[in-house]
Amino acid sequence: MRVTVIDYKAGNLTSVLKALRHLGAETEVATGPEPLASAERIVLPGVGHFAATRRLDDTGLTPAIRAAIARGVPFLGICVGMQWLLEGSAEAPDQSGLGHFLGLCKRFPAGREKVPHVGWSSIETDIVGPRLFRGLKRIEYVYFTHSYYAPYATMIRQENGDLQVADAAQADYIVPFAAAIEWGNVFGVQFHPEKSGDAGLQVLRNFLEAPSC
Repeated sequence: MRVTVIDYKAGNLTSVLKALRHLGAETEVATGPEPLASAERIVLPGVGHFAATRRLDDTGLTPAIRAAIARGVPFLGICVGMQWLLEGSAEAPDQSGLGHFLGLCKRFPAGREKVPHVGWSSIETDIVGPRLFRGLKRIEYVYFTHSYYAPYATMIRQENGDLQVADAAQADYIVPFAAAIEWGNVFGVQFHPEKSGDAGLQVLRNFLEAPSC
């Protein structure tokens, strides 16, 4: 299994590659659109500011990702990579996301808890469809580091124009938010599976085994 990992100078690239190779995947790193034309699996990691996703537009990666998704290639966005699957983020209002899922990412409101949300938190894995969290317990602990979040009730527009709530796993930090989203061949996780021990490795394993659509 070959996995194309996108390097747009904002991802936790080394740890993601190490985790995928540990699971037996053959990996390649893409800095431009050409490798995506023959990709079997695509991973978009992300750490830092949403504005860094502008590089995806500037290098021609955005249309190449959109085309690969349309071909049915399984796609996984991690952290900022998941947020980019939505229409945009309040962190960088002038930068558009892919728009595969509807809605905008918001900043955690000020409260008793510190922002950013950093550390191990529980997620309810049984809410997402059976693929991404297959083999995991109903409650798992995974590692987060983020200040912005996707709303739990994330929507997707179907081909006939109808709106439907995407499959999502919930976590709570100040407010409920989407710890993961899934629809068809597109997956996103707000946490870092490459830093989440056995549970995170199982999530990556399930992604590697997900069939093309």
